[in-house]
Amino acid sequence: MVLSDHNNRSSPTPMFCNSFANRIFSDVAGDITITIDDTSFLLHKFPLVSQSGRIRKMVAETKDTNLSKLDLINFPGGPEAFELAAKFCYGVNFEITPANVAYLHCAAVYLEMTENYRNENLITRTESYLNEIVSQNLEKSIQVLRSCEMILPIADEVGIVNKLVDFIAENACKEQLVAGLSRLECDNRVIDEKGRRQEWWIEDLSGLKIDFYQRVISVMVSRGIRQDSVISSIMYYARESLKGIGKSRIWNPARTIPVLETGQRVILETLESLLPMENSSLIPIDFLFGMLRMAIMVDSSLGCRLGIERRIAVRLESVSLDDLLIPSVQTGDSMFDVDTIHRILVQFLQIIEEVEDDDDCGYESEGGVGSTSHSSLLKVGRIVDAYLAEIAPDPYLSFQKFVAMIEVLPDYARVIDDGLYRAVDIYLKAHPTLTEHDRKRLCKFIDCEKLSQEASNHAAQNDRLPAHMAVRVLYFEQLRLRTAITGPSAFSGYMSGAPSGAPSAPMSPRDTYASLRRENRDLKLEISRMRVRLSDLEKEQVCMKQGMMDKSRNGKTFLTSISRKFGIFAGPTSGKQHKSRSRKRGYSIS
Repeated sequence: MVLSDHNNRSSPTPMFCNSFANRIFSDVAGDITITIDDTSFLLHKFPLVSQSGRIRKMVAETKDTNLSKLDLINFPGGPEAFELAAKFCYGVNFEITPANVAYLHCAAVYLEMTENYRNENLITRTESYLNEIVSQNLEKSIQVLRSCEMILPIADEVGIVNKLVDFIAENACKEQLVAGLSRLECDNRVIDEKGRRQEWWIEDLSGLKIDFYQRVISVMVSRGIRQDSVISSIMYYARESLKGIGKSRIWNPARTIPVLETGQRVILETLESLLPMENSSLIPIDFLFGMLRMAIMVDSSLGCRLGIERRIAVRLESVSLDDLLIPSVQTGDSMFDVDTIHRILVQFLQIIEEVEDDDDCGYESEGGVGSTSHSSLLKVGRIVDAYLAEIAPDPYLSFQKFVAMIEVLPDYARVIDDGLYRAVDIYLKAHPTLTEHDRKRLCKFIDCEKLSQEASNHAAQNDRLPAHMAVRVLYFEQLRLRTAITGPSAFSGYMSGAPSGAPSAPMSPRDTYASLRRENRDLKLEISRMRVRLSDLEKEQVCMKQGMMDKSRNGKTFLTSISRKFGIFAGPTSGKQHKSRSRKRGYSIS
């Protein structure tokens, strides 16, 4: 039946390789040659013209009455699909399967094999198979859709792609409903076990090209498929199609960018657009950071990167230090991508502000100091301080970027400044060429009143700090000692110094609300500080009581015990003791 070009040139009268035409027209020689790409078919006009509207028009419109050759350009499915269509015209039985139904349907549309030329023509037969067989089976629907990838754009033009996408979404929703009902009939142990089982169709969908996959997922979401199933599918697709999506593979100390496959940027940006924004808590945080690292490597669009960063910012309090250590891909830049982390922090603060604006009660809600936004901010403050200490030793980290990372968080994000002090100290040691002006500017960010006694002891003897910093530390140590002896009255002093009465100038309701919210925030911060101080005082009280009980045995007086506990500087001997204690606590990399 099929003849190559070589056979056509060597034989003046080409013959079929298969004899299906000769069974019906055994006494009639072939009178037309149909050429598809580089393959020729010697056939009879009558069975083709009687069922194909396209061939009938081509024969009727030609001026050559003895037409013996037709070229069918851009035939969907190639010679294999045309051979099946020709068999149908000749009445030869063959099986329609998920592997060939898409090709057959597109070939039938191309040849215009409609009901106008024969009852139950090829278009009707393929549509019946799709509607009755394929539509009822999710696996077959996915298989047929995958076969459509080779016959684009005609498969999209004839509507078979949209039909298959609807079949897949509908069957997936049915399976989800059936699975949900079956889980209700099981005990709790089995429910948990089945609930963690991944839907089988997730793996099958990963074989689709990204444009088909996007269409399927979009329709699934509109049909109400569970978001956790959608997220699992996106994660599986990403792992299969994006090389290096895993965090360990993206991290490369040598900074050598791997060879990226064509289209990975498109895949990444498409998957990001499919991830839910409102319920991003369902997405594992390590997967989001993997996506972010890959987005940086493939130089994805700014919108894609900001979308991933926004999802991370929503859950920033749950990230780890390793997550934030994103390597920089810019040659000659710092080791870590500080700009990306800075943008994430900015978005995090915007989210906190949005939450506060949406809250009618503001900071006076039942949550009080332990409100969600406040506790999240404190957690992020601790993470950022650890991040600052980690990037501080980088000799290529510019002063401006380091300062910007410190400034991005407000003062009330830190109850204790020990972590910030450690990061600044490390940076000063790693960058000894800093000017005196820059050293003073860095130290201004440290609130000496928010340093613990251990950090204060270290700072008082730290020769890397400007001289005025040591004076400030000693001053606040004296205040702390006085407070410890006379009792915790700082909070009452703060309250007595709080503004009272009406403002001196008229203020708008919006400004008044903002001012009250700032005052409430400061009060909460002070309460948090006092709780930390109170905890320290309780520990000191226990130690002093123990010292009084052991006074007769070790010969110490009560006042000596107090001076030793609170680190009073009393001459050279006391200074040596402080120096010995500061070495043990490691507030510096020295």
